Amino acid sequence: MEIDWQSLGFGYMKTDYRYVANFKDGKWDEGELSTDSNVVINESAGVLQYAQTCFEGMKAYRTEDGRVVCFRPDLNAQRMIESCKRLEMPIFPEEKFIDAVKQVVSKNIDFVPPYGSGATLYIRPYMFGTNPVMGVKPATEFQFRIFVSPVGPYFKGGIKPITLRVPDFDRAAPLGTGHVKAGLNYAMSLHAIVDAHNQGYNENLYVDSATRTKVEETGGANIIFVTKDNKVITPKSNTILPSITRRSLMYVAKEYLGLEVEEREIGINEIGNFKECALCGTAAVLSPVGKVVDHGKVTEFPSGMDKPGEITQKLYDTLTGIQMGRIQAPKGWIYEIEPAKAIV
Repeated sequence: MEIDWQSLGFGYMKTDYRYVANFKDGKWDEGELSTDSNVVINESAGVLQYAQTCFEGMKAYRTEDGRVVCFRPDLNAQRMIESCKRLEMPIFPEEKFIDAVKQVVSKNIDFVPPYGSGATLYIRPYMFGTNPVMGVKPATEFQFRIFVSPVGPYFKGGIKPITLRVPDFDRAAPLGTGHVKAGLNYAMSLHAIVDAHNQGYNENLYVDSATRTKVEETGGANIIFVTKDNKVITPKSNTILPSITRRSLMYVAKEYLGLEVEEREIGINEIGNFKECALCGTAAVLSPVGKVVDHGKVTEFPSGMDKPGEITQKLYDTLTGIQMGRIQAPKGWIYEIEPAKAIV
């Protein structure tokens, strides 16, 4: 298949293989690779009736020297375990998770975009209840799957400043599921994002639902701010998703760039004090924010709408440099994946 790597958007493209494992009678089967991209389940399956599902997202990259690597899949495995605990789903073991990721990427290695193309291979592990459920209760049978798809930038235009708005919608309840990667969280955000797009905004910047005064995150990414003296700050909250990209960026800011970092509560009324702002997540990596509109109040960051701020750009260049093999990675961050023919 001929793929125009430079023209890829962030969308699904069917690849050759996916991983499938089933949980029944209290245990997981061995799992296997499949060429069938269709999922067949009962009409009353738990996932269809009560949205019992969670997922993860990560990427594989082709490095400057031609290797194929995956970025910190162990943390995705650990985060999925926490999601499963909260949603009354069986845990898929970390070692089995990482092995499944390696199998799928290895068998689809020709779909890993070339170095320098700006595209990557997106990896989507997910789990859902499969057996018939009528009363409101957890399923007892589940399926774990992984598919991959080559993708381009999450936001069109790549690393170009975007505009956020503070919506009249809540993302997560104080004691709800905002801290886990549950499908239901994203379903609840769909109307809000469509409404934002219809009004000319790129994304929503959610505030806490308890007081509506503190910054949380956007519909699909965590957020970071940079102070005028180059301190990198990210919101602290127990209702936002613990982003692996955000965690990595904070480490990079401190250990690679020598910057001071802090995780704390951030009031929506103080965002005008920052000189830079950016979204961070697996899909977007790091997307600079040029403007936030809060019910008519417009905050324009000094970094502007034309290009990323200085610190945002340095963070982006350093993290992608680590992912692409141009910069030495911290121990344990990079998992190399061999082509399938090399697997015995």
